[in-house]
Amino acid sequence: MQQLINYHQMAHRLSLVLALILLLLPLLSHGKDDRSRPFEFLRHLEGCRKGETVKGLNELKRYLERFGYLNNHKDDDDFDDLLELAIKTYQLNYNLNVTGSLDPETLKQMSLPRCGAPDITNGTTSMRSGKEKKHPHERKTLHTVSRYSFFSGIPRWPPSKTLLTYAFLPGTPVSSMRPVCDRAFQRWAAVSRFRFQETQDYLTADIKISFERGDHGDKYPFDGPGGVLAHAYAPTDGRFHYDADEKWYIGASLDGYDVESVAMHEIGHLLGLGHSSVGNSIMYPSLLMGTQKLKLDQDDIDGIRSLYA
Repeated sequence: MQQLINYHQMAHRLSLVLALILLLLPLLSHGKDDRSRPFEFLRHLEGCRKGETVKGLNELKRYLERFGYLNNHKDDDDFDDLLELAIKTYQLNYNLNVTGSLDPETLKQMSLPRCGAPDITNGTTSMRSGKEKKHPHERKTLHTVSRYSFFSGIPRWPPSKTLLTYAFLPGTPVSSMRPVCDRAFQRWAAVSRFRFQETQDYLTADIKISFERGDHGDKYPFDGPGGVLAHAYAPTDGRFHYDADEKWYIGASLDGYDVESVAMHEIGHLLGLGHSSVGNSIMYPSLLMGTQKLKLDQDDIDGIRSLYA
């Protein structure tokens, strides 16, 4: 009888241990994701400057090439003249102190989750292009500087194309995505010449929306949680991809990203806008976890109207 009681006590304890492991497993997995974030390598580079050789600088060069700041960089960990120039250009684009070194503010900005579209394409497009605009009702001495940009070659939809159709890849949770994307498209429609209409024909739609994971066949693979959130192509390609490995929510959430805010940004790319250095603009490249960004800034409006003037 005593052996039977001991057996039941042992089984009960094992079941408690198993339940505790199952309870903690999601938390342990989440911690692992945090440690392996795509931009994690940046934290070990603080203070690096020209003339040094530091392990991890090659990853930084790949990062900067991905977003347009370097071309055909040397595959090494040397902090050379070209890397310093690329960092200075990055700092200018993000309104940081132009030191050319990896100071804390620069690394903090580089570490933020962001859009996968480059800040500079073919060396011709820059977020800090600084188009000066004088408003007609202001005094002659008052000017504002726009920071919107366009893709290389300034691609745009033809003048006859004012209605753009969009469709979701079959299998996408359309019931959740439809109202989100509809609201985002309507905000852009209100400040531009475009109208948007959903279609069921994915193959012939002007804009194709899908959730993709890793290497998904377009030469721009996603990198897992916390790195590149999404990317979209310039006119008239029309592809719009979310990274399926991110935690997506409708609305702000402390542990994920708002699908509508990202839609607002990527639609700007689909229409032909590049990135802007104005922090409040929709076309600013980064989005913080737990935030919503739905209101078009005047810089966004000036950009789309300038592109299709």
